[in-house]
Amino acid sequence: MMVVSQILLWAAVIVQAMLIAALARQIGVLHERIAPAGALTLPQSAKVGEQATPLTLTTTAGGTLEIGGRRDGRSQLLFFASPDCPVCKSLLPVVKSAARAEHGWLDVVIAGDGTAAAYRQLAQAHGVEDLPMVLSEALGRAFGVSKLPYAVLLDENGRVASTGLVNSREHLESLFVAKEHGVASIQEFLAKRNGEA
Repeated sequence: MMVVSQILLWAAVIVQAMLIAALARQIGVLHERIAPAGALTLPQSAKVGEQATPLTLTTTAGGTLEIGGRRDGRSQLLFFASPDCPVCKSLLPVVKSAARAEHGWLDVVIAGDGTAAAYRQLAQAHGVEDLPMVLSEALGRAFGVSKLPYAVLLDENGRVASTGLVNSREHLESLFVAKEHGVASIQEFLAKRNGEA
């Protein structure tokens, strides 16, 4: 009786191991089929590849800042946010982290429109006082910003490299990946890749 129970137990363990292996394989197949989520591209007035109109704006700290134009080999990320936007507030630490991690090639600017006092308070509350902050309704209109949080990545020549609605770290980083691959968005990159396959 003991030998039979041991044989049945080992048979159950082997069947269970085979089921786990099949399940792991299926998860791998599903993982390959799921595309990465990139920043959501919206219809905007500035198209990817277009030269952004250079603007000289005043920062909330009182200095001046050039948006667009040639940048001596450095790209510029414009992160459009609002003090009233909870998603914007949750992404400010991500933006700060990206500014630190990509400091070798990227300048990050927080943009919006509203009162300077509200934006200074936002910067202080979320530890981004070291990032330049500009308030300009014209800047938002120039890039067709209609929803927040929104980001625009300008390349070193002042051209729009990628844009999109960003709701997570993955969305923000997808702008960098899109620039690296010379496409407007991750979705465009995947469409091109699938078209070649």
